[in-house]
Amino acid sequence: MDTTNTAHNHNHASEAQTQEQQAAIVKVSAHSRSTAVAGAIAGIVRERGRVDVQAIGAGAVNQALKAVAIARNYLLLDGINVVVIPSFSEIVIDGAERTAVRLTVEPR
Repeated sequence: MDTTNTAHNHNHASEAQTQEQQAAIVKVSAHSRSTAVAGAIAGIVRERGRVDVQAIGAGAVNQALKAVAIARNYLLLDGINVVVIPSFSEIVIDGAERTAVRLTVEPR
């Protein structure tokens, strides 16, 4: 994944592509420790400016939401106010298409 910053004089398409390249995905399972995931989320937001948190299934979504809430508190201590944008994402796992919940975490 290329995380190189580009100059601000590019068109919107290349800016969107650069932001997409910089976005990291944190995959959460029902067995993930919410505090550990929160630390990863906060670290990636500090480093890259945003992160996508992906979860499949009720237990995983529960852990992901708890982790995002905890990460938001960590980041507020650093003066970074983030918002969460939920969406669905179709992904393929072992040849089968699954619907994941994607939580985009980015500064307000």
